[in-house]
Amino acid sequence: MSGPETFDRVLMTSAVVFVVVAGALLLFRISRGPSMLDRAIALDVFAAVVIAGLGAKSAFARDSFYFPIMLVLAFLGFTGSVGIARFIAVRDKPLSRRRAGGKEGQR
Repeated sequence: MSGPETFDRVLMTSAVVFVVVAGALLLFRISRGPSMLDRAIALDVFAAVVIAGLGAKSAFARDSFYFPIMLVLAFLGFTGSVGIARFIAVRDKPLSRRRAGGKEGQR
């Protein structure tokens, strides 16, 4: 192996190690998160780490097969984050604001 090939191999291996460590730490945060919002953010970041792992695999194999899969995962991660944020926003509204829009606010 030449110098640049060795350097590329070391960089790709270290990228995979960082992705695996980040994934393990995120799984810990998802399981032990103190609040639902922490778990939602950790799931969103986990989707990004999976995308980064697929990117590292594509770079390692020098194959562009995983690019459409990465794009779909990014879209699903974004829509999932927006859905969770909307759910948490509705759940955490003050009680007086929720009642104002309902039947009790019409009296």
